Amino acid sequence: MTGIGEARAENERLAVSVELRSVNNRHLKVSLRGPDAYLSLEHDIEKLVRSRVSRGTINVNLRIDRLQGGSGYTVQRHVLGDYVAQLRTLAPELHLTAPGDLSALLMLPGVIVEGSASPLEPSDGAIITQAMHGALDQLQEFRVREGAAMAAELSQLCNVLEAAMAQIATRAPLVVEEYRVRLQTRIAEILREARLNVSDIDLVREVGLFADRSDIHEELTRLRCHVEQFRSLIAGSESSGRTMEFLCQELNREVNTIGSKANDVEIGRCVVDCKGSIERIREIVQNVE
Repeated sequence: MTGIGEARAENERLAVSVELRSVNNRHLKVSLRGPDAYLSLEHDIEKLVRSRVSRGTINVNLRIDRLQGGSGYTVQRHVLGDYVAQLRTLAPELHLTAPGDLSALLMLPGVIVEGSASPLEPSDGAIITQAMHGALDQLQEFRVREGAAMAAELSQLCNVLEAAMAQIATRAPLVVEEYRVRLQTRIAEILREARLNVSDIDLVREVGLFADRSDIHEELTRLRCHVEQFRSLIAGSESSGRTMEFLCQELNREVNTIGSKANDVEIGRCVVDCKGSIERIREIVQNVE
């Protein structure tokens, strides 16, 4: 499910901003971007996200500003000293002048760091957690609204399935009768040309075998049960995306069996409609938490 959540929290030392973006994924994947010094909290942040979210790719963007420390930038003296010492050693070998202007050296990697890259303090985790909870609350509200729209569409697709199932149930008994009439007519024509007779028992036996092969009563019963269970999952409050995926497989299995056994054009059209609805349901369910 998609969504976005933002939150900000402060204490006397830090101002923390968290932005969460969620995109669809069958599994849960958490990606964190933030100051290097705070990447050690990645495990705790991922654990917090997993406690609130079950599926999706969650991108966490963490920004931390220090409210103390002037400009928020620090010159790493030991790093700068190492650069200067090495350049002074190499200058004679390379016939260069030893650096006298430090402005160029300040551009070298690691010489200047943001204040947010300073070491962690014990109170930092609590303020970051507070901001994370706020962002997760907002993300959850966004996902709930999207879930309501998805539930409405899934319910409508269940209505389409049930309508097609009702047409199949109405048509199924007529298939056997029409087969009996066609078979009886065809046999009568052949026997009349060959001047032979056939007993009604043989005709009844053949029609009975056809009725047994094309009986879809059990498949329709299971299909209704699956749709009813699917509706109960839509109305439920627990995470049920994976259960819905399994039900989609079962719905498709029963519809395929009906199509192979029915041996009727009109039922075949209904089967095609059912398969289209199930495929749309499957696409939506992949994004359901």
